[in-house]
Amino acid sequence: MNLDKYTLGQYVEGGRLWPFVDCYGLVLEVRRDLGLPDWPEWSEMRKADGGFARACDEMIQNSVTPCEPRHGAVVAAYRGSVQDHVGIVVEVNGVLEVLEINPRRNVSYTPIRRFERRFVRVEYYR
Repeated sequence: MNLDKYTLGQYVEGGRLWPFVDCYGLVLEVRRDLGLPDWPEWSEMRKADGGFARACDEMIQNSVTPCEPRHGAVVAAYRGSVQDHVGIVVEVNGVLEVLEINPRRNVSYTPIRRFERRFVRVEYYR
């Protein structure tokens, strides 16, 4: 897995075509690169109208399995009771970190514990 590829990502709300992606688009790209099963694109969903959070909640309830942090696990992060952000766990030099993208910093690798401190609740799924 070429982690350098992801430094080229540029945040675009609703983006699904690499390198112009939002947080969910980044997760989809990494899952493809890892050879994991495809997840829905939800290209019509936007965070601002709540559609993305509703779709994620439904998928969490019906289609994915909770797990511990591990390479390839998707991270669902909550602010209050609303799922607000996603990332994906990758192994960087033998250490698990969350690969994420946002409008301020674009792509970043964040240590798991630091990522978890930013949110009310964090869950991991495979």
